[in-house]
Amino acid sequence: MTRIAQIRKLLSECTPAQREEVFRELRREFAIHPLESQLHTKAEIILEAIQRAGGLTLRMMTGVIAEAAFEVEVIERLRGWKKVPRAGDLAYDFLLKDKKGEVRVQVKLQRSKAGIPWPAHLARKAWRTLPTDMFVVETQKTRAGKARGGGGSTRPYRFGEFDILAVSLYPASKRWDQFMFTLGDWLVPDPKDAAMILKYQPVAATPNDEWTESFETAAAWFRSRIKKTIRSE
Repeated sequence: MTRIAQIRKLLSECTPAQREEVFRELRREFAIHPLESQLHTKAEIILEAIQRAGGLTLRMMTGVIAEAAFEVEVIERLRGWKKVPRAGDLAYDFLLKDKKGEVRVQVKLQRSKAGIPWPAHLARKAWRTLPTDMFVVETQKTRAGKARGGGGSTRPYRFGEFDILAVSLYPASKRWDQFMFTLGDWLVPDPKDAAMILKYQPVAATPNDEWTESFETAAAWFRSRIKKTIRSE
């Protein structure tokens, strides 16, 4: 039996408290993530700081986790696709490429309040167009600004700025590997400006002709150039 096998056998015979004591001993020597060295602190302190911040900071972090989960749980499992480096403040989070060409992907987290998934019908008071049997996702940019020439806010997305919308369903499923996909051009337009994407979009809880759990299916939809608008009533 190798030394590692012996250690694993001993650990299996330990109580949870004993294994935790061994873990704490090893944590003194080994870092969990390079960010610990960059910030000159421990991962536990970084996590405690995020929890203490709460509110907007925690919501922003869950959005970042959704992006990271998309890269790990979706991109790294795709065959024949690769991530293309991107630079600058772009309207999409990932640029993916296969032998047929490139696809721009925007990743968003399903909307929730106080940790509870927000059904689309609760947004009806504001928009009066969203269906009652779907979830909702907020599609707007994180940073606010004003368009040149005294125009309106730059937070809303314009049609054509990304190809596929990937929505993490973590608030409903408690799984970071579950996403629903649709096309950017299929989203509901803002009734005040048809060139802009409506802030709140309905998200299907299960796959249909407008939403899919497969990125490859969404990419095929995009390349088919089918024109439609997702169900919004």
